[in-house]
Amino acid sequence: MTTPAISSREAEVLDLLGEHLSNAEIAARLFISVRTVESHVSSLLRKLELPDRRALSRRSPGGTAPRTAAAVLPVPLTAFVGRAREQAELAEAVTAGRLVTAVGPGGVGKTRLALAVAARAAGGFPDGVCFADLVPVTDPGRVAAAVAAATGVGEQPGRSLDDVLPAALADRRALLVLDNCEQVREGVAPFLERLLTACPGLHVLATSRARLMVPFERVFPVPPLSRVGGGRSEAAALFLERAAAVGRAPDPAEYGHVTALCERLDGMALAIELAAARWSTLGLDGLTAGLSDQLRILAGGPRADGRHRSVRAVLDWSHDLLTPEDRALLRRVSVFAVPFTAQAAADVAGFAPLDAAAVADGLGRLAEQSLLTVTAAPGGTRYHALETIRQYGTELLAGTGELGGVRGRHLAWCLDAAAALAEDAAVAGGPDPGPRGGAAWRVRFDAAADDLRAALAWAAGLPEHRADAHRLACALASSAFARNLLGEAQQRHEQAAGLAAHDTDAAAALRQAAGVAGCRRLGDDMYRLHRAAGEAARRAGDPAAAARDLATAATVAYRFSSTFAEIPAASEARALLGEAREQAAACGDPAAEAAVALAEAAVVADAFGAVQGDADNSAADTVAAAERAVDLALRAGDGAARSAALDALSGAQSWAGDPFAAAAAARHRLDLLDRSGAATPAATHELVDALAMAAATAVGTGELPQARAWGERLAGRPLLAEVGDHATSWLLVADALAGRADDVLATSPRFLDAWERAGRQRSFSLGPAAAAVAMVHGLRADRDARAAWLATADRAGAEDDHRHGHGAVFDSIVLLHHGDPAAALERTAPEPESVWKWVCWVWLHWYAALRAEAAVLAGHPAAAARTAAARDLVTGNPVATALADRAQALLDGDRQRLLATADAFAAAGCPYQAARTLLLAGGRHAAAGAAALDALGLRPGPAGPAAAH
Repeated sequence: MTTPAISSREAEVLDLLGEHLSNAEIAARLFISVRTVESHVSSLLRKLELPDRRALSRRSPGGTAPRTAAAVLPVPLTAFVGRAREQAELAEAVTAGRLVTAVGPGGVGKTRLALAVAARAAGGFPDGVCFADLVPVTDPGRVAAAVAAATGVGEQPGRSLDDVLPAALADRRALLVLDNCEQVREGVAPFLERLLTACPGLHVLATSRARLMVPFERVFPVPPLSRVGGGRSEAAALFLERAAAVGRAPDPAEYGHVTALCERLDGMALAIELAAARWSTLGLDGLTAGLSDQLRILAGGPRADGRHRSVRAVLDWSHDLLTPEDRALLRRVSVFAVPFTAQAAADVAGFAPLDAAAVADGLGRLAEQSLLTVTAAPGGTRYHALETIRQYGTELLAGTGELGGVRGRHLAWCLDAAAALAEDAAVAGGPDPGPRGGAAWRVRFDAAADDLRAALAWAAGLPEHRADAHRLACALASSAFARNLLGEAQQRHEQAAGLAAHDTDAAAALRQAAGVAGCRRLGDDMYRLHRAAGEAARRAGDPAAAARDLATAATVAYRFSSTFAEIPAASEARALLGEAREQAAACGDPAAEAAVALAEAAVVADAFGAVQGDADNSAADTVAAAERAVDLALRAGDGAARSAALDALSGAQSWAGDPFAAAAAARHRLDLLDRSGAATPAATHELVDALAMAAATAVGTGELPQARAWGERLAGRPLLAEVGDHATSWLLVADALAGRADDVLATSPRFLDAWERAGRQRSFSLGPAAAAVAMVHGLRADRDARAAWLATADRAGAEDDHRHGHGAVFDSIVLLHHGDPAAALERTAPEPESVWKWVCWVWLHWYAALRAEAAVLAGHPAAAARTAAARDLVTGNPVATALADRAQALLDGDRQRLLATADAFAAAGCPYQAARTLLLAGGRHAAAGAAALDALGLRPGPAGPAAAH
């Protein structure tokens, strides 16, 4: 038998699997969706007849080779000259030490040396090298974000990047190059101490103008370019190479003069390159004369050693060769933190003596002088000043008295850019982003973000710019949220609250921050921020807003208790509810009354859960309280409040024993949010939660195609792109119950990787997902994989739910599949009426129907009674009804009714049970059933005799 042909796209995916990339990383590399990658992985597993993703990575042409630095290190555009001794010594130090800092003054060539050493040492690090440039980072707290971007690690709901990065890199044997650490040294040192402690296989090569001052650091001083054996000079070799690149190489007779010139420049690489750039127009005599006239030592403290002064002297000299207009332009564009366009430069630097035309022309001249670099970008040509030159320009701004004015113009430019980005943020991730959104918007944001952050950091410290800083923080927060930078979005909203001039504005920002915290699954932060918003609203004299926020804080304590590190005491939450009632009574605001009613419903539901429904009227009270909250939210016209109230109603109806009403409420909630189209953090949090609840309730009522559709939509949310556990939970469950083994096997690695990265959390959706994967491996008779996933299910879900709920359901399916009804009967021994009180109600219908079938196939004396009870209980659930009908047909020995259930299963979107029905029918039908199971990627179980009972 020949292996089926692999498409070109599948071959690309296979190659990237060999690089050990995640599905999200492969999707980004190939510009396709994560779901498409999962489909290709599933197809490859089937075509190559391999058991899992690891086997695929080994089958990849590059699967056995370590990742190299070539794909992740910046590629210099000029040749690296000399430094053979330093390369060897630094490479040895990097291999032997966990943290090596290459230290030297600006312009000495630290970055180029680090890149050369990283490329040379890459073969010794199986997981490759990554490069993070900290030049654009102005906030010490953003070091983790820069490293995360370089290593491809995304944010995780419920965890900060300081926690996510060590978990993601814990098992990597890799080299991280951290460039230009000096301006955020106070953030780099503690970050690296935490990272290296948690990641024993990680080595770091840092570059900085000063050592990081941590005890485990090995410092490598980077010397100037010097003479080597035989009188040859590395510095002169660099000059000759760069001079030849700009038009004319010096004659051999001039080499001695070149060497002397380079020695006068103290062997500083930047100074030599700047001098070489002028060679073709000034010649050796002109360069020598220029240095003789212009070389001077700038005033400075003890940090300004001789070499630093020499670099500054060359910059002074290069600066003095410029026209007054170009000097003004060079110092003014130094405020840009990242590459900028000519239009941006005109907006910031285009004032007397410059106009827009002079700015555009001057940028070209500065680039020719090697004072700016030029790069082509999707948004047009961009210019960039090296960090040393930026710092030099900033000093010139201060010296000319222009610093405040130019930074003010830069702040105004950033405010306009941030406002435009924020305006388009709402459509950036929508179904029809158009030219204003989608990838184009993300490119615009990424190109401007570091400038916005730098302007905000400057303005936030100046009282006269406090209002501008508040506006910029708000705009940056909304754009960061749209860019799925949730940690930064929450940080910026909280920063905006601190900068607000009025408590009303502070409350609004805190409310937004709470919504982002909800998306991050940080219950403690949601609670804290809503409380703070309530207090700010109370100070502002706004009792309606205070009532809403305080009541919402109380609701969060109950509704999202599973996302708390430490759940607030019930007395504390009830005290907040009491305060909210007082504020609501003082204003009579409908939205405030709705928020209070929702908190009251949460308290009632919590009390009902505490007594497990022992009081006959508890369920009715819970439903009544939730219905009142829904009614009040409808009157108030608050979509997010209605969604939250409908969620409470869905939960109440499930506890009242009405799963179809619960499903209807969940569906109503989702329809409401879809119609509103709101993209605020609170609405987004509600939508993500609503998708999960809609999928879960559809599983509970046997609507597998709908559950899969909602689960697939949840898994495809950009917000959850790197959070595969919660994103893919219900998709895994729906696919497993339907019998789509290939899809489950393709999705499960993403789930497991994300669950591990997120710290092995527990929730009512994570346990069932892991158990569903275990079930598929059980159906495939892969005992080792099943055991591993069952262990994960034990750790990921609630104990009772795994024992009596989803665990009993999935285990029974496996046991019945392999012809062991007695064991399935034992697994479902407790009565359904008692079990569902202990577990999530989603599994009630499945449990009762499978229990009836186990009783029939095992010949239990109560089989008839159990089957009749199950048929009454599951009426309206298409899959569970077909299961109960199949049990009755088996009990009655009615082959025609038995075969009819196969059609019912197929119509309900459950091909696995349809195929198994054919096996149970026996005879000629058994072969068709076995073939159908084989097509699903499942191992056929024993064929059952027709009408077995």
